[in-house]
Amino acid sequence: MEFKTLTTVESSFKKIRLLSILFIVLCTAIVGYSVFSSYRFAEAQREKIYVLDKGKSLMLALSQDASLNRPVEAREHMRRFHELFFTLAPDNKAIESNIKRALFMADKSAFDYYKDLSEKGYYNRIISGNIHQRIVVDSIQTNFNTYPYEMVLHAKQWIIRASNKTERSLVTTCQLVNSVRSDNNPQGFTIEGFRVLVNTDIQTIKR
Repeated sequence: MEFKTLTTVESSFKKIRLLSILFIVLCTAIVGYSVFSSYRFAEAQREKIYVLDKGKSLMLALSQDASLNRPVEAREHMRRFHELFFTLAPDNKAIESNIKRALFMADKSAFDYYKDLSEKGYYNRIISGNIHQRIVVDSIQTNFNTYPYEMVLHAKQWIIRASNKTERSLVTTCQLVNSVRSDNNPQGFTIEGFRVLVNTDIQTIKR
């Protein structure tokens, strides 16, 4: 009788020990999974940038390798410079404001081109003739295989008068160098060696 009781106690002890081991293994697995999930979550959060837009809205943007986005930023830099530089209204302050903002994005070559037009009375004729000028960018060719980056822009330029509007073909070229990002230069490029290759009339449409 005593032998049977000892056998039962020993069997119960083995079961308790087995259950204890299983419980410890289960707890270890749960803790390990929790640590792993927390690490993954932290990594995912570090890959996100939260941008506050003037204190009104919250936008979520995924961070990327900056080098992968440079061609896109280069094209945007070129587009924005040309829109500011070649979009004109018959208002001296508006012209000066646009040109000033454009020149933050380029070196002396763009200023020299502006100065040459100014000395020839181009901007005075825009104002006195009540002429509006706007530009539509068609394409931007980029070469990121060499540095500085070679850029060629093709655009249509519209000269709008009271009696007619003239469509012109505009082709420019320049080199882009990396620069410091700022409010005036958000893409972090500077245009060097700016030149106008083509600026000729295509057609004139009477209004």
